[in-house]
Amino acid sequence: MTSPEWTDDRVYGRRQDKPLRTRHSNLMSDLLPQVAVTPDTVKSIVAAHQGDVWLEVGFGGGEHLAWHAAQNPDVLMIGAEPFINGVAKLLALIDEYDLKNVRVCHGDVRPLMAAIPDRRLSRMFVLHPDPWPKSRHFKRRMISAPFLAHAARLLQTGSELRVASDIPDYVRWTLMRVQIHNRWNKDFQWTANRKADWTNRPEDWPQTRYEKKAIREGRPPAYLKFARCG
Repeated sequence: MTSPEWTDDRVYGRRQDKPLRTRHSNLMSDLLPQVAVTPDTVKSIVAAHQGDVWLEVGFGGGEHLAWHAAQNPDVLMIGAEPFINGVAKLLALIDEYDLKNVRVCHGDVRPLMAAIPDRRLSRMFVLHPDPWPKSRHFKRRMISAPFLAHAARLLQTGSELRVASDIPDYVRWTLMRVQIHNRWNKDFQWTANRKADWTNRPEDWPQTRYEKKAIREGRPPAYLKFARCG
């Protein structure tokens, strides 16, 4: 299966916030090399793992990814995040809970996705991606035709793509992009049958600090699940 390439290979947004604390800095130096995954190494890492492989695109502070890693020790959890402070926070969780099944890509997820073998993922997460609200920046949104094409290539039949957003326009955007993709490929089925299916957070969908903040500020999230068909 051939997937279209992204037309813009730049990574937008912040790469770092405030300076790292000493412990976080030490983890970046000492722990990250032990758990790092790159486009050059991901194929062999995935091949060596006999069980399920899940990918989180932009894991923020890592709470969601670490929770799933702890709950599913037989699953290889791969997370990609360009924001150095977020990577350091996930490393702290890996260290604190002694998580052995996490691999971290500090950087752009797109080359990593391109390097993962076909039909190797059984779940993908894109939680609260940057909405890029200005129309001239829509091309920067992660949910896009190239992303969905790669996701369809990577996901096994019956597996899930999960997307969350607290921005109504981005929720509509996501549903529309999936609908457009399905006009030609019929790869994804939105699993919601009633409003509660996308407005109530599922039990196996841990809440992140970002989500709590969004709710406090009056922006209830939508929880979208898409099953991989075919």
